[in-house]
Amino acid sequence: MSKLIFWTIRIVPAIIMLQTLYFKFNAAPEPIHIFTTLLGKYEAFGRIGTGVIELIAGLLLLYPRTSVLGAILGAGTMAGAVFSHLFILGISVKYYTTESVLINDKGSLFLSALITLICCLIIIYQQRNYLLSFIKK
Repeated sequence: MSKLIFWTIRIVPAIIMLQTLYFKFNAAPEPIHIFTTLLGKYEAFGRIGTGVIELIAGLLLLYPRTSVLGAILGAGTMAGAVFSHLFILGISVKYYTTESVLINDKGSLFLSALITLICCLIIIYQQRNYLLSFIKK
């Protein structure tokens, strides 16, 4: 795999995960709705906890030596996001704001999670030999 493609496959999920942190950490209405739907009164723990995991995964993805570890964290987190969208939230997240305005993300969060998951799985597969040698030690 060329270096340009490998860098792209690492940067895309890192950017996706890191750009969502602003919304998670600033308690934007969309992540509050999502995590309230998933966790009820424990929404803040899930929202902040997921944000911290995505921050760590995003940073690990940026460094070649730790990218496989970031990919493992990212793949696990995004697998949970994809399954949550498929079985609980719906592909398109719809909710009402406090002003009774209907918001519809039109599947953009699901698509972002799916792209991130696929990129992370490619990284894991591409670096499987490094990962296996790391596990054997």
